Amino acid sequence: MMPLASHSAEPLEAVQLYTQDELLVLINKNTHLERVKADDCQLVQDIEARAIKMSIPAYQFLFGDMLAYGVCLDRDVERGMYFIRLAAEQGLAEALEQMGRYYHLGKFVQVDIPQAIVFLREAAALGNLKAQIRLVDLFNKGEGSPADYEDAYRWLFHSIIAETKTHKEVEILLATLAKKMPPSVIERARKPI
Repeated sequence: MMPLASHSAEPLEAVQLYTQDELLVLINKNTHLERVKADDCQLVQDIEARAIKMSIPAYQFLFGDMLAYGVCLDRDVERGMYFIRLAAEQGLAEALEQMGRYYHLGKFVQVDIPQAIVFLREAAALGNLKAQIRLVDLFNKGEGSPADYEDAYRWLFHSIIAETKTHKEVEILLATLAKKMPPSVIERARKPI
């Protein structure tokens, strides 16, 4: 009779699935894929089930990224983008921002600035700082509609920014956008939300 486990083997530790809040923190720090790898890909089936069967947006985003970048799964960019888009359609700001960034940069899709602005605008309205910054930068470069400047200015102006470097970048972006807007519109955009 063979023993079931040797005494020298390390005990297996179960890896707990991330809560949605934990997962969103990982996504915002862009460490979600590293975390899945660090967990030795033990949670792939659970992640897939939450993405496909439960349609949880944060898990759709994670599963889509895993597919798009071939993390713990065979790389399938098309299917990955499908799941990221599903998360965006459910209003996950991080997925909206990523779709907007991809359309802006031409990552996995063709460059499409109007489509990028649609995604970035939605993410910015939901308070996603990365989307707000990218959207104002696009407007400063002459893209988009002047009708959207006030909202973009308002969202970015009222953002809470802890990092000094990012805060300075935002100051410059806002000052540049302000040059394209009448003073009364800037005043209105600066009023407390």
